[in-house]
Amino acid sequence: MTDHHIGMIVPSSNLTMETELPRMMREREDVVPEDRFVFHSSRMRMRHVTPEQLRAMNAQTGRAALELADARPDVVATACLVAIMAQGPGYHCTAEDEITGVLRAEGSQAPVISSAGALLDGIKALGAGRVAIVTPYLKPLTQLVADYIEDAGVEVVDALSLEVPDNLAVARLDPADLRDHWKRLDLSRADALVLSACVQMPSLPSIQPVEDAAGLPVLSAATATAYRVLVELGLPTVVPGAGSLLGGRVPGPAGG
Repeated sequence: MTDHHIGMIVPSSNLTMETELPRMMREREDVVPEDRFVFHSSRMRMRHVTPEQLRAMNAQTGRAALELADARPDVVATACLVAIMAQGPGYHCTAEDEITGVLRAEGSQAPVISSAGALLDGIKALGAGRVAIVTPYLKPLTQLVADYIEDAGVEVVDALSLEVPDNLAVARLDPADLRDHWKRLDLSRADALVLSACVQMPSLPSIQPVEDAAGLPVLSAATATAYRVLVELGLPTVVPGAGSLLGGRVPGPAGG
């Protein structure tokens, strides 16, 4: 057996990333028992999803990355999608480069991914040129997310904002409700559905049921992050019951 060490940089109020990503990897261990996964987290202070608190949280990235470097992870994922997308198109590259610089200065060679970049990669890997999205954010932040995705060359054909500003309240949302929420979207032109464009909004139990009901690929920021983690580790992208992206048939991104 091989232990793969995954470092995560998460908002202090995020309860979901450290739930859904390990859960996916445990499901994977049931079918690929030779790979095991160990998780190490560093936190950045943020309670409310506002532009001010998102900027303040981003300023803590260097410190959080420095703490993770000491654990010598095999891959590092920074997991607050909107904090990155709110800074403007392409900012995930800047954030990933900042973390990479800190790790390299400490002698760590771990590849770095972001949930924002992973979502774009997941959409691209599915061959989707048009998506619909569900977010927990207020409408102005959802628009920033849509603009970010569209800047990457993917049309957002419809978006649903659940408008929950308190980050802890987002974590308490019932993922089963998404099995009804998606029906409020116009999917007539969509190639894929992003059921949760947020790593804090729980969605994993609904990914496969909604995909089966909608008849098109369904992903989330969390499943896309799991996909990129597996790609960077050089492992088959297989997680049972987590949608087409993790069905083992989607190729890794170019250079991944």
